[in-house]
Amino acid sequence: MKKLLTAALAVAATPALAHHPLGGLPMESFTHGLLSGVGHPVLGFDHLFFVALMGVAALFTARRFATPLAYIAAMLAGTLMISTGVTLPGIEFVVALSLLALGAVVLSGRALGTSVAVALFAGFGLFHGAAFGGSIAGQEGGVGGVVLIGYLIGLGAIQYGIALAAGWVAERLLGATEAAAVNARLAGAMVAGVGAFLVLEAAEGPVLGAVFGV
Repeated sequence: MKKLLTAALAVAATPALAHHPLGGLPMESFTHGLLSGVGHPVLGFDHLFFVALMGVAALFTARRFATPLAYIAAMLAGTLMISTGVTLPGIEFVVALSLLALGAVVLSGRALGTSVAVALFAGFGLFHGAAFGGSIAGQEGGVGGVVLIGYLIGLGAIQYGIALAAGWVAERLLGATEAAAVNARLAGAMVAGVGAFLVLEAAEGPVLGAVFGV
Protein backbone atom coordinates (compact mmCIF):
# COMPACT_ATOMS: atom_id res chain seq x y z
CA MET A 1 0.00 0.00 0.00
CA LYS A 2 2.87 2.37 0.86
CA LYS A 3 4.50 1.79 -2.53
CA LEU A 4 1.15 2.31 -4.29
CA LEU A 5 0.59 5.62 -2.50
CA THR A 6 4.12 6.80 -3.34
CA ALA A 7 3.59 5.97 -7.01
CA ALA A 8 0.23 7.75 -7.03
CA LEU A 9 1.76 10.87 -5.53
CA ALA A 10 4.52 10.83 -8.13
CA VAL A 11 2.02 10.48 -10.96
CA ALA A 12 -0.15 13.27 -9.60
CA ALA A 13 2.83 15.61 -9.47
CA THR A 14 3.79 15.08 -13.12
CA PRO A 15 2.74 17.25 -16.08
CA ALA A 16 -0.18 14.87 -16.65
CA LEU A 17 -2.25 17.37 -14.73
CA ALA A 18 -1.86 19.72 -17.69
CA HIS A 19 -3.25 17.00 -19.93
CA HIS A 20 -4.43 17.33 -23.50
CA PRO A 21 -5.34 14.17 -25.49
CA LEU A 22 -4.76 15.88 -28.86
CA GLY A 23 -1.28 16.99 -27.89
CA GLY A 24 -2.28 20.65 -27.85
CA LEU A 25 -3.63 20.66 -31.40
CA PRO A 26 -6.77 22.75 -31.98
CA MET A 27 -10.15 21.05 -31.80
CA GLU A 28 -11.92 21.57 -35.11
CA SER A 29 -14.53 18.83 -35.44
CA PHE A 30 -17.05 16.77 -33.49
CA THR A 31 -14.57 13.88 -33.41
CA HIS A 32 -11.83 16.12 -32.03
CA GLY A 33 -14.17 17.31 -29.32
CA LEU A 34 -15.31 13.77 -28.51
CA LEU A 35 -11.73 12.43 -28.31
CA SER A 36 -10.65 15.36 -26.17
CA GLY A 37 -13.62 14.86 -23.85
CA VAL A 38 -12.88 11.16 -23.48
CA GLY A 39 -9.16 11.72 -22.97
CA HIS A 40 -9.14 14.52 -20.42
CA PRO A 41 -10.49 12.57 -17.43
CA VAL A 42 -8.25 9.59 -18.26
CA LEU A 43 -5.04 11.58 -18.70
CA GLY A 44 -5.78 13.86 -15.76
CA PHE A 45 -5.10 11.68 -12.75
CA ASP A 46 -6.66 14.15 -10.33
CA HIS A 47 -10.00 13.78 -12.13
CA LEU A 48 -9.55 10.04 -12.69
CA PHE A 49 -8.91 9.33 -9.00
CA PHE A 50 -11.92 11.35 -7.91
CA VAL A 51 -14.33 9.78 -10.39
CA ALA A 52 -13.14 6.23 -9.65
CA LEU A 53 -13.47 6.73 -5.91
CA MET A 54 -16.86 8.35 -6.43
CA GLY A 55 -17.97 5.10 -8.05
CA VAL A 56 -16.79 3.20 -4.97
CA ALA A 57 -18.56 5.62 -2.61
CA ALA A 58 -21.74 5.44 -4.72
CA LEU A 59 -21.67 1.66 -4.41
CA PHE A 60 -22.65 1.97 -0.74
CA THR A 61 -25.52 4.40 -1.27
CA ALA A 62 -29.14 3.48 -1.90
CA ARG A 63 -28.82 4.79 -5.49
CA ARG A 64 -25.49 3.47 -6.74
CA PHE A 65 -26.27 4.16 -10.42
CA ALA A 66 -28.06 7.47 -9.94
CA THR A 67 -25.84 9.38 -7.50
CA PRO A 68 -22.87 9.63 -9.93
CA LEU A 69 -25.23 11.36 -12.37
CA ALA A 70 -25.32 14.33 -9.97
CA TYR A 71 -21.59 14.69 -10.56
CA ILE A 72 -22.01 14.31 -14.33
CA ALA A 73 -24.73 16.99 -14.52
CA ALA A 74 -22.81 19.47 -12.37
CA MET A 75 -19.55 18.71 -14.16
CA LEU A 76 -21.10 19.45 -17.55
CA ALA A 77 -22.64 22.65 -16.16
CA GLY A 78 -19.22 23.73 -14.88
CA THR A 79 -17.66 23.03 -18.26
CA LEU A 80 -20.28 25.14 -20.01
CA MET A 81 -19.88 27.97 -17.51
CA ILE A 82 -16.16 28.33 -18.09
CA SER A 83 -16.40 27.84 -21.84
CA THR A 84 -18.90 30.72 -22.00
CA GLY A 85 -16.80 33.07 -19.87
CA VAL A 86 -18.28 32.53 -16.38
CA THR A 87 -15.49 31.89 -13.88
CA LEU A 88 -15.21 30.12 -10.53
CA PRO A 89 -12.62 30.92 -7.86
CA GLY A 90 -9.90 28.51 -6.74
CA ILE A 91 -10.63 25.76 -9.25
CA GLU A 92 -7.30 23.97 -8.88
CA PHE A 93 -7.48 24.09 -5.09
CA VAL A 94 -11.07 22.80 -4.91
CA VAL A 95 -10.31 19.95 -7.31
CA ALA A 96 -7.41 18.95 -5.05
CA LEU A 97 -9.62 19.34 -1.98
CA SER A 98 -12.24 17.06 -3.57
CA LEU A 99 -9.80 14.15 -3.54
CA LEU A 100 -8.91 14.77 0.09
CA ALA A 101 -12.54 15.12 1.16
CA LEU A 102 -13.95 12.12 -0.71
CA GLY A 103 -10.93 10.04 0.23
CA ALA A 104 -11.51 10.85 3.89
CA VAL A 105 -15.18 9.90 3.59
CA VAL A 106 -14.42 6.50 2.06
CA LEU A 107 -11.54 5.94 4.50
CA SER A 108 -13.95 6.50 7.40
CA GLY A 109 -15.86 3.37 6.43
CA ARG A 110 -19.23 5.12 6.65
CA ALA A 111 -21.78 4.96 3.85
CA LEU A 112 -23.14 8.22 2.48
CA GLY A 113 -26.85 8.99 2.49
CA THR A 114 -28.27 9.61 -0.96
CA SER A 115 -28.85 13.34 -0.43
CA VAL A 116 -25.39 13.86 1.04
CA ALA A 117 -23.79 11.91 -1.82
CA VAL A 118 -25.66 13.98 -4.40
CA ALA A 119 -24.62 17.25 -2.75
CA LEU A 120 -20.98 16.14 -2.38
CA PHE A 121 -20.67 14.79 -5.92
CA ALA A 122 -22.44 17.75 -7.52
CA GLY A 123 -20.57 20.37 -5.52
CA PHE A 124 -17.17 19.06 -6.49
CA GLY A 125 -18.38 18.13 -9.97
CA LEU A 126 -18.97 21.79 -10.74
CA PHE A 127 -15.29 22.56 -10.14
CA HIS A 128 -14.02 19.51 -12.01
CA GLY A 129 -16.15 20.66 -14.94
CA ALA A 130 -14.71 24.15 -14.66
CA ALA A 131 -11.23 22.65 -14.96
CA PHE A 132 -12.32 20.80 -18.11
CA GLY A 133 -13.90 23.98 -19.46
CA GLY A 134 -10.55 25.71 -19.21
CA SER A 135 -9.25 23.66 -22.11
CA ILE A 136 -12.15 24.87 -24.25
CA ALA A 137 -11.74 28.48 -23.18
CA GLY A 138 -8.01 28.25 -23.88
CA GLN A 139 -8.49 27.28 -27.51
CA GLU A 140 -7.35 30.07 -29.78
CA GLY A 141 -10.41 31.72 -31.26
CA GLY A 142 -12.70 29.45 -29.27
CA VAL A 143 -14.41 26.32 -30.59
CA GLY A 144 -17.53 25.71 -32.64
CA GLY A 145 -20.77 24.35 -31.24
CA VAL A 146 -20.24 20.92 -32.80
CA VAL A 147 -16.84 20.60 -31.09
CA LEU A 148 -18.33 21.58 -27.75
CA ILE A 149 -21.14 19.05 -28.12
CA GLY A 150 -18.63 16.28 -28.84
CA TYR A 151 -16.50 17.40 -25.91
CA LEU A 152 -19.43 17.31 -23.48
CA ILE A 153 -20.59 13.90 -24.70
CA GLY A 154 -17.09 12.50 -24.31
CA LEU A 155 -16.66 13.98 -20.84
CA GLY A 156 -19.98 12.70 -19.55
CA ALA A 157 -19.82 9.22 -21.06
CA ILE A 158 -16.27 8.35 -20.03
CA GLN A 159 -16.62 9.58 -16.48
CA TYR A 160 -19.92 7.84 -15.85
CA GLY A 161 -18.39 4.67 -17.28
CA ILE A 162 -15.32 5.00 -15.05
CA ALA A 163 -17.48 5.50 -11.95
CA LEU A 164 -19.63 2.44 -12.67
CA ALA A 165 -16.60 0.32 -13.57
CA ALA A 166 -14.80 1.29 -10.36
CA GLY A 167 -17.83 0.34 -8.30
CA TRP A 168 -18.09 -2.98 -10.11
CA VAL A 169 -14.41 -3.77 -9.55
CA ALA A 170 -14.66 -2.84 -5.87
CA GLU A 171 -17.69 -5.07 -5.36
CA ARG A 172 -17.03 -8.05 -7.60
CA LEU A 173 -13.24 -8.31 -7.73
CA LEU A 174 -12.17 -6.79 -4.41
CA GLY A 175 -15.12 -8.05 -2.36
CA ALA A 176 -16.08 -4.62 -0.99
CA THR A 177 -19.75 -5.20 -0.24
CA GLU A 178 -20.02 -2.62 2.55
CA ALA A 179 -18.53 0.78 3.28
CA ALA A 180 -16.41 -0.63 6.12
CA ALA A 181 -14.64 -3.12 3.80
CA VAL A 182 -10.86 -2.89 4.10
CA ASN A 183 -10.23 -2.66 0.34
CA ALA A 184 -12.65 0.23 -0.02
CA ARG A 185 -11.06 2.07 2.88
CA LEU A 186 -7.58 1.51 1.46
CA ALA A 187 -8.71 3.10 -1.80
CA GLY A 188 -10.02 6.03 0.23
CA ALA A 189 -6.68 6.33 2.03
CA MET A 190 -4.74 6.38 -1.23
CA VAL A 191 -6.91 9.07 -2.80
CA ALA A 192 -6.92 11.12 0.41
CA GLY A 193 -3.13 10.97 0.40
CA VAL A 194 -2.97 12.21 -3.18
CA GLY A 195 -5.50 14.91 -2.33
CA ALA A 196 -3.49 16.08 0.69
CA PHE A 197 -0.39 16.35 -1.46
CA LEU A 198 -2.20 18.34 -4.15
CA VAL A 199 -3.88 20.63 -1.60
CA LEU A 200 -0.51 21.49 -0.10
CA GLU A 201 0.94 22.03 -3.56
CA ALA A 202 -1.95 24.30 -4.57
CA ALA A 203 -1.76 26.27 -1.32
CA GLU A 204 2.02 26.67 -1.36
CA GLY A 205 2.11 29.69 -3.68
CA PRO A 206 -0.59 31.76 -1.92
CA VAL A 207 0.77 30.91 1.54
CA LEU A 208 4.34 31.87 0.64
CA GLY A 209 3.06 35.02 -1.00
CA ALA A 210 1.11 36.00 2.12
CA VAL A 211 4.00 35.24 4.49
CA PHE A 212 6.91 36.60 2.51
CA GLY A 213 5.15 39.03 0.19
CA VAL A 214 6.38 37.30 -2.96
